[in-house]
Amino acid sequence: MSVKNRAEEIRKISGVDPYRCMKCGKCSASCPSFNEMDIKPHQFVSYVLRDDIESLVQSKSLWKCLSCFACVERCPRDVKPGKLIDAARQLVEREKGGNYLTADEIPSLLDPELPQQLLVSAFRRYRR
Repeated sequence: MSVKNRAEEIRKISGVDPYRCMKCGKCSASCPSFNEMDIKPHQFVSYVLRDDIESLVQSKSLWKCLSCFACVERCPRDVKPGKLIDAARQLVEREKGGNYLTADEIPSLLDPELPQQLLVSAFRRYRR
């Protein structure tokens, strides 16, 4: 898949318009993983706009995001950087040949000790 197609695929999966971002940084300011990320949520949007998907794929930020969507709630322009991060993760998994989970498969995988937030986050990520 070409670089351009990868960026378009991220936009398509996320349903987000990254051109709306005004780089205010509110998303990054609300991120509980901010100190762990090498590419911050507001910067992530810029990478998608520049079609620099390879840098995103190689960054630790892609996997440090907690999918809490605090950035989505704080964004005044409805850019939803957390959804872009989730879409990039999905793209990486799809390129590796990862399978999709269906709702019927989830009960057999459940561990009663898992926090419910983890299940909701996983469902958000893998439902597409």
